[in-house]
Amino acid sequence: MAFFRSVTALSRLRSRVGQQSNLSNSVRWLQMQSSSDLDLHSQLKEMIPEQQERLKKVKSELGKAQLGNITVDMVIGGMRGMTGLLWETSLLDPDEGIRFRGLSIPECQKLLPAAKPDGEPLPEGLLWLLLTGKVPSKEQVDGLSKELRDRATVPDYVYKVIDALPVTAHPMTQFASGVMALQVQSEFQEAYEKGIHKSKYWEPTYEDSLNLIARVPVVAAYVYQRIYKDGKIIPKDDSLDYGGNFSHMLGFDDPKMLELMRLYVTIHSDHEGGNVSAHTGHLVASALSDPYLSFAAALNGLAGPLHGLANQEVLLWIKSVVDECGENVTTEQLKDYVWKTLNSGKVVPGFGHGVLRKTDPRYTCQREFALKHLPDDPLFQLVSKLFEVVPPILTKLGKVKNPWPNVDAHSGVLLNHFGLAEARYYTVLFGVSRSLGICSQLIWDRALGLPLERPKSVTLDWIEKNCKKAA
Repeated sequence: MAFFRSVTALSRLRSRVGQQSNLSNSVRWLQMQSSSDLDLHSQLKEMIPEQQERLKKVKSELGKAQLGNITVDMVIGGMRGMTGLLWETSLLDPDEGIRFRGLSIPECQKLLPAAKPDGEPLPEGLLWLLLTGKVPSKEQVDGLSKELRDRATVPDYVYKVIDALPVTAHPMTQFASGVMALQVQSEFQEAYEKGIHKSKYWEPTYEDSLNLIARVPVVAAYVYQRIYKDGKIIPKDDSLDYGGNFSHMLGFDDPKMLELMRLYVTIHSDHEGGNVSAHTGHLVASALSDPYLSFAAALNGLAGPLHGLANQEVLLWIKSVVDECGENVTTEQLKDYVWKTLNSGKVVPGFGHGVLRKTDPRYTCQREFALKHLPDDPLFQLVSKLFEVVPPILTKLGKVKNPWPNVDAHSGVLLNHFGLAEARYYTVLFGVSRSLGICSQLIWDRALGLPLERPKSVTLDWIEKNCKKAA
């Protein structure tokens, strides 16, 4: 049966490849075929030697090839556009958006197993795809779901660490503290202290990573309950998958909310390696810090207003529009409010992206979810109006490279509809999701033996002196 499901999925993908010729170079046979009957660890163990040899060949044959020129603008402009990092799990195209191991979001929605017919993809399926490049069967995803549930045991001292903080502490502060407390059980640290050979680094890293991925929803749910509810722990439900259980532990059991959480975790999981949280996780891990330390560092980057904190800013801004103009805001009123925001020296949150130059496909799939499940929601209708109003205004300014909505422009409205209205908590949801991508790449970092990251820095004096010499 697994073979026939593989053939069916492959046929669907091939038909789309025929319609979109640009897919032919980006979707390899490895990504098209369904997984074998091996479990996740066994598949990785089988794949790693081949990929190690592939990396050696690339280094020996292509090591001196140039990937582009570095300009002063890149050095002082946040390294934008500078190619300088290997990240296997996903690739971001400025015009096309994110591809997870070669598959676009719509393709993942069609090919990855779901909890119900025509449902959203299960995050466990995406995790399998990120780690192996292969589309798993439903049985394999169900097995991985069970494994993650079995690993999702959080020691009491983790809760005590969180409880030591004021309840008023930001949710990300409490979440990151909980992740740091989980580090006490790091298998990589223990193995390293005992003298493990570097060729085996990936194995305790794998154990830490799956444990971390399994446990962060439990920690995140406790943070939510502690701050906004009665502080009680809602036990996981052994009949539910990763995304469904996360929603359940937060206290939301509406089947549509479970579907939303599956979609949310999937599309927020990875966005190649150059963003702040992914790059931070990779950088810290390159020092052989274990996955807990690396991911906690990544969370602290995610908590910044210019990165993951932006999703809370969007909902707060949208609600400020309603407060001032009412729910039935006209297009002209909306234009005036947008200009008012811009003229005050602020940005319109949820629009623009450091790499993308078109509408974020993560925005698009959330919009499709809203059209299907909550088409009459007033805030969703306001988001739809913003999609029409904001880009022309930003284009008129002439300073914005990408005036189109990003992933943050929509997620808050969907969560708010189902009752998760505490915008200050939204970045924690983002953090739980990002564990899948960061940990997947971290396993491959160790498997491929990637080195300590150490770029060269220069001073303004050096730039002025050397550029004058070159001129």
